[in-house]
Amino acid sequence: MSEQLTREELTKYARKTVAKGLVVGPGGNISARNGDTMFLSPSGFALEDIEPEQWVRVTISTGEIVDKAFRPSSEVLMHLYAYRVNPLIQAIVHTHPAYCIALSTLGDKLPMLFPDQAALVGDVGYIPYVLPTTDKLADALAEKVTDFYSILLGNHGLVTTGKNLREAYYRTEVMEESAKIYLIAKAVGTPRVLTDEEYKEIQSLESEAYRVQLLQQMK
Repeated sequence: MSEQLTREELTKYARKTVAKGLVVGPGGNISARNGDTMFLSPSGFALEDIEPEQWVRVTISTGEIVDKAFRPSSEVLMHLYAYRVNPLIQAIVHTHPAYCIALSTLGDKLPMLFPDQAALVGDVGYIPYVLPTTDKLADALAEKVTDFYSILLGNHGLVTTGKNLREAYYRTEVMEESAKIYLIAKAVGTPRVLTDEEYKEIQSLESEAYRVQLLQQMK
């Protein structure tokens, strides 16, 4: 994908995160990889206000900030470390969804509840609270991103990754819906959780594999 298309895709999904209420104000940050370059949201901007030319280029291997007009997001290390340890990651979406944050404060493991969650999200990682914007958080995330596509940050938010922005973004949406369903169900009773066998059956469905493949290919 060309640099201009990458910038336009970032702008598109940044605005979707705001429209869906997954971030508030200048919170959250997203990025996309293009070779050894990542394009990252600028610091201090609300995601819906970022124009295509304002995404900040950073060299992944060296950490050099190529675009000097704006500072990169304060979570730049979190994105850099994730890209360095897992070359399959092509996009990272970090948001502050209300239900995901509420769940993260409980320290509960998110159980497998319904087919979309099983097919699109899979097992969810969890990192107990770490001070944001620090190398400690970046190191903690780097330890998880080879095993999980979706990671809850305790008392903080959510990080999802994907082979493109579309996949990473829709994992965010499904994660927030999963957390919402779990918390609602738990408030009124004991949720019925999918068994390991049921979980594996969903993941093995050809129709679900096709749907995931489309997410990875489409923009």
